[in-house]
Amino acid sequence: MTDETSPTYPRRDAEGRIQHLPDLLGVALAGLVIGVLALVVFDAGFALLGFGEFGRANGWLAIILPAWIFVEEFRAWSYGPARIAAALVAAAVSITAGLLAAGLAEELPPLASGSIAAGVFALVYSLIWFYGVRWLTHRVG
Repeated sequence: MTDETSPTYPRRDAEGRIQHLPDLLGVALAGLVIGVLALVVFDAGFALLGFGEFGRANGWLAIILPAWIFVEEFRAWSYGPARIAAALVAAAVSITAGLLAAGLAEELPPLASGSIAAGVFALVYSLIWFYGVRWLTHRVG
């Protein structure tokens, strides 16, 4: 037997930052799918109990697990203006993109339109955060 340790996922550096964009996107997508599935189960359960129609839950709640990953990424970067600026820009742009996506899907039930919006938010935030914080950290020093 060998004492090799299996690589962890997502791959992180010594400071705990996710090293590769596909890892960040994969973890965010996995969290989003789990969140949507949990919402579907709860919404179906409430609909079966007669507490409302299926599909009326707010799909934006699916962003909870991806947001947790983003908070952990924020905490892993050292203190300074680069991480704050990258997080603020990523949040502003991704919320706007998510709201636009929800607006385009307004004819769908709230569960579907909110889930689409949460997916757009997670994708846009991941891209802007991953490249933005690295670029700003390099520029600031």
